[in-house]
Amino acid sequence: MVNLDNDRQVHESVLSEEVIKALGLPAHLNKDDSVDKPRYIDATLGLGGHSVEIIKRGGKVLGIDVDENAIKIAESKLKEVLRAKSLTGLEACPTPYQDSKEFFTLVIGNFIHIDEIARSYGFTNVDGILFDLGISTPQLSSSTRGFSFQNKAATLDMRFNPKVQGVTGFDLLNSLNKRQLQELFEITLPKYISRKLAGEIIDRRRQTPFKTVGDFIGVIVKTVHGKEKINIATLPFLALRIAVNSELVNLKESLPRAFSLLKPKGRLVVISFHSKEDVIVKKFYLEKESDGQAKILTQKPIIPKDTEIHRNPKSRSAKMRVLEKI
Repeated sequence: MVNLDNDRQVHESVLSEEVIKALGLPAHLNKDDSVDKPRYIDATLGLGGHSVEIIKRGGKVLGIDVDENAIKIAESKLKEVLRAKSLTGLEACPTPYQDSKEFFTLVIGNFIHIDEIARSYGFTNVDGILFDLGISTPQLSSSTRGFSFQNKAATLDMRFNPKVQGVTGFDLLNSLNKRQLQELFEITLPKYISRKLAGEIIDRRRQTPFKTVGDFIGVIVKTVHGKEKINIATLPFLALRIAVNSELVNLKESLPRAFSLLKPKGRLVVISFHSKEDVIVKKFYLEKESDGQAKILTQKPIIPKDTEIHRNPKSRSAKMRVLEKI
C-alpha cells in the first residue's frame, strides 16, 4: 500500500522552478489538440515531483526509475493531478482517469538504458531530458534497505531495486580487498581516511562478516572524524551506495545516450549532489560544446536559493547544469 500523503510530506523535489525554466517549458498548457505536446524524459523519476510540474505545463513525460515503489508513488501523484483537473487550461475540459497515457508513461528501469527505453516507447527527438541524481527522502529513511544510518538493525542492502540487482552493500564490505575498498571510499572521502577505513573493515570482517547498518557504523566511528555539520557516517554511506548501484559508471555512460535522443534546441538538465557527479557532467558538457554539437547554458551551476535551502536543507548540495543541443 503506497502512503502517498506521508511521502508528500517528507520529500520535496529540488530546484523545481529552475528545472521548468531550464527545460524551456511553455508558460501555459497548449489547448490546441492539433498541436503535439512537447515531450520530456524524466530519467530519474523518483516520486514524480518534477514530472508533475512538466505535465501541468502541457508536457508529455516518459518517467524512468529503477525503484518500483517510487514508480507507484509517482503514478499516484500524476494521476491525482489529472483527476483534480489542476492542469492549467483543463478546468473546462476534465481529463478522464483512463487518458493518463496522453500525458505520461512510467517505466521501471535504469537510466543507463535510457536510449533503449525511449525508443521502445517512441520518445526520440525529445524536447528535454532531466536527471535529478538525488535519492528521495523515503528511500533514505527506508527501514529495510539500509540507505540510512538511523536504523542500526537494518540490513545493509542499499540496492535501489533488489529484484534485479544482486550485489548488496554488505557483499562489497565482505568481499572486496583492501585496495578496492580504499578506492570505493575515495569517491567521497580523503585518501588517508579511506585507507584507514578499508583496513578497519578488513580487520572487522575477519572476526564477523558485515550484515547490518550497525556493523558498518561500528567501523566508521573508529576511523572517520570531522568538524563538518554532517554526520560522520554520511560520506561513507554515500560512497557505498554509489558503488552498490554503479551510479557514477551509469551516469557517465547514460549522458551520451540521452544526448542522442534530443531534438535540435533540446535541453539536457542534470542536477548533481556531489563533486564526482558534477565533474562527469561538466566534462561531458564541455566535450559536446567543444565538438560544436551543443551550447552550455550554465557557465556556473545553478544552486538553490537560500529560501529553498532553509525550507529543504537536503537541497544545499544540489548543482544544476544545462546543455542545449545545436
